[in-house]
Amino acid sequence: MQSAGGSAHRAHPLFGGALSAVIPLCATDVSELREIPDNQEVFAHAHTDQSLIVELVEYQGQVADQGAARYHFEDIAGSNKALEPGAFEVTSVVALAKSELALSECSSAWVLTGTQCVSKFNEDARNTVTLHLGLFRLPQFSTDVLITFNDPQNISPDSSSASAAGTHKVPWTVQDFQHMMQTLTLNNPGLFG
Repeated sequence: MQSAGGSAHRAHPLFGGALSAVIPLCATDVSELREIPDNQEVFAHAHTDQSLIVELVEYQGQVADQGAARYHFEDIAGSNKALEPGAFEVTSVVALAKSELALSECSSAWVLTGTQCVSKFNEDARNTVTLHLGLFRLPQFSTDVLITFNDPQNISPDSSSASAAGTHKVPWTVQDFQHMMQTLTLNNPGLFG
């Protein structure tokens, strides 16, 4: 697949190559800038305040497949201190056809779209961010794989992110997120122990 700039997209190794996926252009590996938990791969857009996070979390067997994406979205809202009324909203949850995914090992896959009002780095200023949350359920490995696309919609002028507002030269799109989800591949099941 060709990008707008003409260079081909290639699968990027994740978790030491145990997983791989096509990462959108202009992605900076945040682990080169700061410490990232071992269960995450984090990419920031080089020119916007967008980010993509691939995260391995414990499989939530007590949550039915159709509710698992919402469960993880609310968990993220808690981590973002966005649980108060009006600070988060789920707008859609859609099942993905396994036939459209490279990760054939998943028992089901889901995409949730919602918004959260979050502050960055414990600031008082709050930004409205659209979250596109992809969920791959892997009960045989006791793991849920999350891909989160954080797409800021309204950045407070008092936020440290305000300098990135309006510089969206070539922002990532929902199609970039979908392509990343479709190309996620398991190369080494030993990743899960």
